[in-house]
Amino acid sequence: MEKLPHNSNYDRIQRRLTILLRLFLVVGIGVEAAEQLWGNVVIASGILLLTYLPAILARRADVHVPPEFEVLTIAFIIASLFLGEVRDYYNTFWWWDIALHGTSGGLLGVLGVLLIYVLNETPQIDLQMRPGFVAFFAFCFALSVGAIWEIFEFTMDQYFGMNMQKPMWGDPSGLTDTMIDLIVDAIGALIVSVVGYIYMVRGYESIIDRGIQRFIARNPRLFSRGQTK
Repeated sequence: MEKLPHNSNYDRIQRRLTILLRLFLVVGIGVEAAEQLWGNVVIASGILLLTYLPAILARRADVHVPPEFEVLTIAFIIASLFLGEVRDYYNTFWWWDIALHGTSGGLLGVLGVLLIYVLNETPQIDLQMRPGFVAFFAFCFALSVGAIWEIFEFTMDQYFGMNMQKPMWGDPSGLTDTMIDLIVDAIGALIVSVVGYIYMVRGYESIIDRGIQRFIARNPRLFSRGQTK
């Protein structure tokens, strides 16, 4: 796969977006404090700290995460935890949960593709996977993580009295909410898997592929097999 040149201006724009997202969260914390919702202030402060976790983990693992991946991750954390839970967007906008699950399915599909790339290009692992299997793995990986998240929601509701699995369409049990979430996860994962498959088979370039190329270009040690050829 061809490496992309380093684009400092592009990276600078992405990092400014990261700063703006965190400033948005700081303003949100200020609004919660002004309304004297101290429980929300504590939760939102924890969410702000959580936005630094991907960068910290990447640094400890000595992996360079492209800025656009970091921006998407932080935006998803804010949209799901702060806007969704703290600001109650899940109840205000019926489509909020569906949109987030579709997005997460796509992002997890990209992560699944990256994992297969690492396996394919690691010299210690004598393994070469066909494009069809790569796409299938990415789809299954994303859907599996989505299912684990639904188990987490069920556990929190049952043992801690939360309301993460919300009533939907006249079903108070939360089962419909869970199934809709999994279906939307599957749709998001399927879109990414199909795009990845088309690229691998026909060589078409997409936004998703450019992000993957940037990850590979920034982490050559993870793809040493490709370098030694």
